[in-house]
Amino acid sequence: MTRYLERPWWIGAVIALLGGVWLYGGSRMAQTSAIAGVGPGLFVTLIGIGLLVAGVALVVQAVASDPARAAGPEDGAVVTPFRPRSFLLALGSAALPMLLMRPLGFPITAALVFAGVARAFGSTRIVFDLALGAAVSVTSWLIFNQLGVNLGSFLPFLDR
Repeated sequence: MTRYLERPWWIGAVIALLGGVWLYGGSRMAQTSAIAGVGPGLFVTLIGIGLLVAGVALVVQAVASDPARAAGPEDGAVVTPFRPRSFLLALGSAALPMLLMRPLGFPITAALVFAGVARAFGSTRIVFDLALGAAVSVTSWLIFNQLGVNLGSFLPFLDR
């Protein structure tokens, strides 16, 4: 019994729990829409199912695997140490939409998030990252707008 407790099964359990939270949230949203056919709850539900399946698979793999045969990094990959600053930058960047989506709109917020996460992963080309993030976010906003999916205002400070 103690050999199962030594394995990181809890990672899969946490991911499965997050999947359950997403499924619960998706169940409270419309799954279909009269205009686009696809409602906002459908994507949330699909992500919840994916997280739940992945979490259960990780738990099964952690419990069934032989810890003595654990493989090292593949292809000679270097194992990098945990860097709290990078982690916090990525986490903060991912939280930006909660603060900036309404005042700045989707394209600017998404470009800032993209550049922040790229910096957390070691990019030093901030102008390039902002430009690439802006190009991807504007394209995404335009495509979803054509599909009838509302991602928020394009540039709300110009609407006033």
